[in-house]
Amino acid sequence: MADLADIASEITDERLAQTLSNRTSYDMASEYECLECGEKIPEKRRALGGVTRCIGCQSAIEINNRLYR
Repeated sequence: MADLADIASEITDERLAQTLSNRTSYDMASEYECLECGEKIPEKRRALGGVTRCIGCQSAIEINNRLYR
């Protein structure tokens, strides 16, 4: 008989697998420089696919969007 910790672990593993399989995949090429400020976009960020802005510019846009919804 499985104990509560084993059951919780199984549920967590199932939810993680489901979340990972449902995530959006970006197959587009990323830019090498930010379209907003021209700063170089790090390789690890470009590897995500479809990246067009540096972290700073993307964060500012997302914050602005949240403030003005």
